[in-house]
Amino acid sequence: MASVKNLKKDINYILGDIIEECYMWELVNPKADTKKSQALIEEAANSFDSLLDNVNAKNVENKRAHYKKVQSDLELVAKKLLEKVNKL
Repeated sequence: MASVKNLKKDINYILGDIIEECYMWELVNPKADTKKSQALIEEAANSFDSLLDNVNAKNVENKRAHYKKVQSDLELVAKKLLEKVNKL
């Protein structure tokens, strides 16, 4: 990982793309029920807030290990959300 700034950008771009994919699904399927896609958008927004709170944590002993953990958490969250988007 190069920097905290890049980690924050990754979180923003990845989860933003997932939210955008949900909106695109809603546009392509206008007659479909949007409750599931809206729930996914809400889950992505909550994950975004949680991950940024973890990045901005001040009382961390080993910063390098902490940021690697946040990166792996981002990958896990993104994978789960994409699986849910694909099931829509």
